[in-house]
Amino acid sequence: MYKKFNLNNGIKVITRKIPHVRSLSIGIWVNTGSVSETEENNGICHFIEHMLFKGTSNRSAKEIAVHMDNIGGQLNAFTSKECTCYYSKVLDSHLSTAVDVLSDMLFNSKFDENEIIKEKSVVCEEISMYEDSPEDLVYDSLSKAIFHKHSLGYPILGTYSSIDGLKRNDIIRYMDRNYTSENIVISVAGSFEESYLKDELNKKFGSHQLNNEKSDIITKPVFNSTYTYTNKDIEQIHICAGFEGIANDGIENLYPLHILNNIFGGSMSSRLFQSIREEHGLAYSIYSHPSYYRNFGLFSIYASLNPSQLQKITKLISLEIKSILADYITEDELNRAKEQLKGSYILGLESTSSIMTMMGKAVIYGKKIRSLKEVLDRIDKIKISDMKSIIDRVFKGGELSLSIVGKLDEKTTEATFDYLKDELS
Repeated sequence: MYKKFNLNNGIKVITRKIPHVRSLSIGIWVNTGSVSETEENNGICHFIEHMLFKGTSNRSAKEIAVHMDNIGGQLNAFTSKECTCYYSKVLDSHLSTAVDVLSDMLFNSKFDENEIIKEKSVVCEEISMYEDSPEDLVYDSLSKAIFHKHSLGYPILGTYSSIDGLKRNDIIRYMDRNYTSENIVISVAGSFEESYLKDELNKKFGSHQLNNEKSDIITKPVFNSTYTYTNKDIEQIHICAGFEGIANDGIENLYPLHILNNIFGGSMSSRLFQSIREEHGLAYSIYSHPSYYRNFGLFSIYASLNPSQLQKITKLISLEIKSILADYITEDELNRAKEQLKGSYILGLESTSSIMTMMGKAVIYGKKIRSLKEVLDRIDKIKISDMKSIIDRVFKGGELSLSIVGKLDEKTTEATFDYLKDELS
């Protein structure tokens, strides 16, 4: 059973008690990510995430790490396009330590000028590492192309110039404006005593007076159908095609889209994998996956391949799309994909970290948290007609964008884009 309450300063808390485990996971979710940034401060959310580990008025960076290591706990964080999360997993007997360390990082970080200079160098190295990963780079390039100058297309890490331009006052102002009682959600899953947890959270988090402003409303982006090419001296080329998907604003279409993904390219038994890798042996890595945002969604197809196989693979991808548009899916495929989706959902609920993440995201996005029975019932009720609707919505009309990274040329990229557009129109 999930329970919700507010701390004394308005911070929202959601919990799920799991008595049969000996651990708990706690996440501090902040409703801000790269979509909330500008071109000038792009990367500031991720930079703040780094700086919260660099020392507080009570602990040095080393002491933060030592405090968690000494109790065998885990402490980490991540920044996405729409939210930031600081989380810890510890034994239930160390709940107070996890709460204390996380609250200390959130409210007492020093943002030392020397540490800021050093961390800029670290983040720039992270950007370089990211750009050396063609799979990451092809997705990032696709996102920039689709969203054009909308902030949803900004890289989470920022750019060399935007990171170099960040000042300490920029960080303080951004936190004051975005790390507010309206924007923070605390999610806890695992073994804990409820009254003790509430007291600890109110003592460490609820006692701080925060700005209570909500995040700015982000305008809905427009899907930009285009292509982009990045020359890179690597053996393979990496290709990513993107279609408009489903926004993370309800469940009516999300489960059908997950089922479409499982059938089309999201698993080893999928049509894309079986055709391109197993039957034709043209690529080692080939898959599809959906991405969800508040008011927008994407459905992407990715492949890494030898440049000589580009034309063959592009043709096979277009054939699979045309096939699923013409004949849709069978009842057998639907039933197998339902079981696959239910199985992965249930397995995810066996981890306190997964439950904590699911709850935190739900509250951040303002979505209802549904029981296991509700979710499974919803999946079981999906019909072929629902699948036809979602397939048409994603693929019909041939609106797509294309990104390619590797030793190729822009003329070939443009020709590949034009071919896909023509084939799918």
